[in-house]
This record gives sequence, structure tokens and C-alpha cells, in this order.
Amino acid sequence: MRATDPVVVFLVVIVIGIVAGLLYDRFLGPGWLARQFAGTRGSVTSALVGIAGAFIGFHLFALAAAGALAFLGAAIGALVVLWAWRMV
Repeated sequence: MRATDPVVVFLVVIVIGIVAGLLYDRFLGPGWLARQFAGTRGSVTSALVGIAGAFIGFHLFALAAAGALAFLGAAIGALVVLWAWRMV
């Protein structure tokens, strides 16, 4: 498998989103709304929101023809969406 294989890219973006979500949840904790809806499953919710943000960031950077920086965009996108989710 090559690094540009779509399956590998898909899995890497998912892993980036999960790791970002879990780290964000661990160090910054869920916001009020997340606690109300997620209850004790805040980590799962943060991981799912992180995955969504990672896909958004990855595709925005890929559309901007950033090439290898698209994975950095996935991490940035995950953090921005997690931050926005916590602010709601």
C-alpha cells in the first residue's frame, strides 16, 4: 500500500480525529452542552466531533492544493470544530 492509497488516507484522517477528540476531551473537558447530551459518554462524542472536524479540515486543505499539508489541515480542522462544539 502507498501513502496516497484512499483507504490509508481515510484511516489516517479517522485516527487523527479520534486522537484529537480524546486529547481535547482529556485536557479541556466537555462543555456544558456536551455534558447535557452526552452524559457519561463525553469521550465518544468528542471523538466523533473530532473525526468530523478532521474530514472538514483535510478536504479544505486538499481543495487548496496543499498536498502533504492536508493531514495538518485534518488536525487543525478537528481542533477548530471541537473548540466550536465546546463553545456552543
